Amino acid sequence: MRGLHFQLPPMAQAKLVSVTRGRILDVVVDLRRGSPTFGKYVSTQLSADSGHQAFVPVGFAHGFITLEDETVVMYKVSASYSADHDSGIRWDDPDIAFPWPMDRADVITSDKDAKLPWLREFASPFLYDGHPMAELPRLELA
Repeated sequence: MRGLHFQLPPMAQAKLVSVTRGRILDVVVDLRRGSPTFGKYVSTQLSADSGHQAFVPVGFAHGFITLEDETVVMYKVSASYSADHDSGIRWDDPDIAFPWPMDRADVITSDKDAKLPWLREFASPFLYDGHPMAELPRLELA
């Protein structure tokens, strides 16, 4: 399990996610204040066999769970990693209520992921610009 992560401005990142070995369930959550889809999610399966990729825009949290052993996930990001801007929200947030396909007792997460805030505790710096095309993406497959 990789929690729902993102980077804060001014180091916010868009991500292009691909799987080079194995398979994942990829999840994206809208964090843009004022968005009609704030706190809502979209998800898709990505695999090395399909070769599909998912684009995660700035202002969205990203997480995934591996569905096969020895899975390898790669990101292409629009900004360098910055530990000072690294952030996230809990993968098991009840307000998001994503139906993860496993028992909570079976989840292995990092200590960092276990200490992330709930969505309702997060003061989002991301703003919805009101443009109709800026609503929750459909995880277009490339």
